[in-house]
Formats: sequence, structure tokens, C-alpha cells
Amino acid sequence: MNAPLNGPSNAPLNELRTERLLLRRWRESDLAPWAAMNADPEIREHLGGPLTREQSDASVARFEAAIERRGYGWLAVEVRESGEFVGFAGLDDIEETDPVDGVEIGWRLARAAWGHGYATEAARAVLGYGFDTLGLPEVLAITTAANHRSQAVMRRLGMTHDAAEDFDDPDAPQGPLRRNVVFRLRREDRLS
Repeated sequence: MNAPLNGPSNAPLNELRTERLLLRRWRESDLAPWAAMNADPEIREHLGGPLTREQSDASVARFEAAIERRGYGWLAVEVRESGEFVGFAGLDDIEETDPVDGVEIGWRLARAAWGHGYATEAARAVLGYGFDTLGLPEVLAITTAANHRSQAVMRRLGMTHDAAEDFDDPDAPQGPLRRNVVFRLRREDRLS
């Protein structure tokens, strides 16, 4: 497993800043726009379909608990200039049931935030934290084979794909959500 070499700092990660974005801990005011995102079939297209408000709220509780427990996890993303909540980005341990092991980077944005480079900008900040603060030797990204938008972000980050690592998600029904692709970036290979 690609556990942090130095371990997380004593305090949980509270925020990361980029030129345009603030990645931060979740607030009560994030719950409604997060639920709206999770109710949008286009946003959830590669994730198994929309969530109810209760499922969406429960996900935030899990995100916050993981940050408290491990020191890292999924952070809310807001546009610094407006303070608008636009999604999430962060790091998570890969599920034990997956055939790969390590720490995964991920992001999800509201449709209005697509096409502005926010996913790449947020992910670069997350990678910096993972490599420089946590001391991770490598970060992975997993998505469905049909999710070309996320794969484009992975490539912009300098991540590489090895088709030999692709796998079928046994929990997904037959169809476009079943096949998953794996991208990797080693600390020494990251783009500056």
C-alpha cells in the first residue's frame, strides 16, 4: 500500500489555496449545492446515478470523518473570488476491493464549473500536498473507461495509463460503468 511515508501532520488538512480556488473543509452551507450536484444525472453519469439528499449529506459526514481520522480526504472546492461552492477534490485510500492499492486522487465539479480548468488546478494542489506534505511515492486515479473528461485531466497532470491495470468493477452492472482505467503518477515524474 502507498501509505504516507511521513504520515499526515498532527492536525488534519484544513485547506489548500490556488490562484483561483480554495480547497477547504466542508460547511453546512455546502450541503444543498452538493446535493444538487449529486442529483444531476450528467454529473453522476460515471458514478452510478444520482443520490438522494440523505445519501449526499451522509457522504459529507464520511468525508469529514476520514479527514479527522487520516488527516486527508475529500475537500470542498470554492472559487476564491466569489466564494461559490463548485465541488470537491482530494485524496482517498483506494477501496480494499479494488485490484490496485494506494492513494487515489479525485475531483467532481458542478456543471457550471466545467471547462474553466478548475479540476486540473485543484488536482495540482492536491498532488503537491500528497507528494510534498504526506510524502506519497505515487498517486493513482481511477475512472470508468468512458469518462474521457476525467482522463483528460489525468493526462494534463502528467499521469500515465497502463491498460494492463484496467479492471472490471464487480459491483457495477454490465455496461459502461463496469470497465475502469487506472492512471498513475510517481512523485519523481510529476510535472513542475
